[in-house]
Formats: sequence, C-alpha cells, structure tokens
Amino acid sequence: MSMNKTFGSMLIIAGTTIGAGMLALPLASAGLGFTTATLIMFAIWSLMTYTALLMLEVHQYADHQATLNSLARDLLGKRGQYLANFAVCFLMYSLCAAYIAGGGDQLNDKLTNWIGLDISAQTSTVLFTLCIASVVAIGTHSVDMVNRVLFTLKTIALVIMLGLLAPNVEGGYLVNMPVEKGLIISALPVIFTSFGFHGSIPSIVRYIGLDIKALKKVMIIGSSLPLVLYIFWQLTSQGVLSQQDLMASNSLGAFISSLSELLHNPMVSQSVSIFADLALATSFLGVSLGLFDFVADSFKQHDKKHGRLQTAAMTFVPPLAFALFYPQGFIMALGFAAIALVILAIFLPVAMVSAQRKQLEVNSVQRNTGDQSIGYQVAGGKPAMIAATGAGVLIITAQFLQMAGLIPAVG
Repeated sequence: MSMNKTFGSMLIIAGTTIGAGMLALPLASAGLGFTTATLIMFAIWSLMTYTALLMLEVHQYADHQATLNSLARDLLGKRGQYLANFAVCFLMYSLCAAYIAGGGDQLNDKLTNWIGLDISAQTSTVLFTLCIASVVAIGTHSVDMVNRVLFTLKTIALVIMLGLLAPNVEGGYLVNMPVEKGLIISALPVIFTSFGFHGSIPSIVRYIGLDIKALKKVMIIGSSLPLVLYIFWQLTSQGVLSQQDLMASNSLGAFISSLSELLHNPMVSQSVSIFADLALATSFLGVSLGLFDFVADSFKQHDKKHGRLQTAAMTFVPPLAFALFYPQGFIMALGFAAIALVILAIFLPVAMVSAQRKQLEVNSVQRNTGDQSIGYQVAGGKPAMIAATGAGVLIITAQFLQMAGLIPAVG
C-alpha cells in the first residue's frame, strides 16, 4: 500500500471533519467551560472513531467499490437501504448546499473587496460550485492533491490564528464550570456534527483498497488530528474571552469582532476569515466526494467521462439550486443534520455489523468450523454497540429537546 495514498486519505478525513463548523465550537460550548467541553469532545471522538472502525469491519467482506447504498442493501435489506439512502442524501445534500451558499458568499466578498470585480452573488456561487465540482468529477486522486494544498494552507492560517491568541490566554477563564447543566445536553449535537466524516469512508476504501491495516491507520489518525486542533482552538478561544463574553457572542461575526477588539489586531479577523474559507473548501471537497461516489453507485453510473459528468450533475445541481433559490429553507433543515448524521454514523454501522456478525456465525455453524471471528473485528462486542446506540439516541433527543425549547439553546 502506497504511503502516499494513506497520508492523503488521512488528510481527506481530517479536512472533511475540520470544517467551517469548527468556528462554531467556542460558541456552542461557551457555557460549558474548557474542561467539560474537552471531555465531551474526547467522548464524541471516541464514539465516531469506533463507528468508523465498524464501517471497516463491514467493508472487508464487500467489494472495495461498495458504498453505503449497496452495503445496507446486502446486510439490512430494502428497508435498510432506503434508510441509508435517506440519511446520506439528506445529510450530504444539506451540507453541500450550506457549503455552496457559504463558499459563494465568501468568494464574492474576496472578488469584490480584494480584487475589485463587480459580479453578482449568484455568479460567485456558480463559479465556486464549478471549481469544486471539476476537482471531484476528475476523481479521488485530484481531490487528494487539491486537498493537500488547501489543508496545508489551512494549517498555516490556523497556526497564525492560534499564535495571535495564545499569548493572551488567561488561566482563570479555563477553570470555569458549566453555567447550566442543561447546556451539557444542548451542546452534544453541535459538537457531534463537528466530528462527522463517515460519508467519505466508502470513497477512502475505494481509493486505498481493502487494506484493513492501512484503513485503520487512516481512520484513527485522520480523526485524531481534528481532536487535537479542536482542543487547541478551544484552549485559545475560551482562554482569551471570559465565559460571559463568549456567551454574549451570539454569532460568528460577533465572536470574531470580540477577538479583534480585545487584541486590537486586524490580523485576527483576517486569519479567521482565511481559515474559514479554507475549512469550508476542504469540507466541501470531502463531503461532495462521498456524495459523488454514493450517487454513482445508486444510479449505476459508469466510470467513463460521460458517466462521471452525469454523476457530477446529479451531485451538484440540486444543492446549487437550493442554495441559489431557497437558502432560508435550507438553514431551517440544517437543524436536523445531526439526526441524519446519527443515522449515518452510528445506527447504520451498528446495525450492519450486527447483521454481518450473525451471518458469519450462521455460516460458521453450517460449516461446523466453530470459527466465529474470521477477519478483522472491532473490540467491545455487544456492550460497545449498545453504548454507541444509546449515545446516538441521546444526541437525537438533545436535538429535539432544544428545538422544542425544553433545554437551553447553544451556538
């Protein structure tokens, strides 16, 4: 296995995870305090890494070209396939529409204010979509190469951003406790979605092949990079602003303004803006790549030029149309994104592994070999899968309780 592909795949996982949503983490966890927020992030990282390894256990018995559509069909039947299709389509099309809308606005701002071009917001949105769609349509290798460049630039912007904030950290701000216990539950969906990358797993398997050892390394290291960066980001943002100031910043713009005013340094807002641009681009690449391969598998599109163009149209035209003509409706739908991610990243992997293990057990008994642990199997057994399912139920419940106004809102 080429270490080049393994390294590139780690960055695709990390790039998909570290999106523009990272900037919302300090706002979502403002009322928790640094220690509580860090513990929750570590727990959710453990959960998401565990279910990613469950996906690898499923993939090892399938064709390396398989996507969630075909995996769910083979292991869970038609109902499971329909549920998988709904979760993938709802989540990935929603995220793509968000990235298109946000990326179009950011590109328009840069072209208008930095270069001096006078073009409409709609034109910028289309241009941004065409750029990303071209990279994805060429193939995973092109996504890998472009993502490496963007990820490197994003890391540089992040280092500059953290470097500007770190000298101003005050230890007293980092020992704050949650202001309300309900906020711990409220923050779960936002933090959970900040660790989502499972839609890209089938594309990574297709790119690397069924090398379980290399894929395990990709999932564990690729998901660990965001955890480390998130902790540093929380350390600096929550250490620079008081808990009251963070909770008073009810939008990303207000948060950035508070940082800039406190430090009297315009470079803070510039570095945050550049980081947001690059974070959005790398997330869009990873999510749209996963959606592209899912659409190709679902509609049995061939891998030639004409087939890839058709797949690209089905992948990018619906979210582009939604972002252009009905962005407010999408923003409302985003409230349910965590629910779709729970289905995609927790419920389906657990259900498919359970079905597959039963299938292997039956086959083993029929062959009278007594061997029930053929191939790679994630540790933890049924107790770990029950715990993961319970965590998923808790996250969905938290989302609904927050929407109903029964627990405090965050972010």
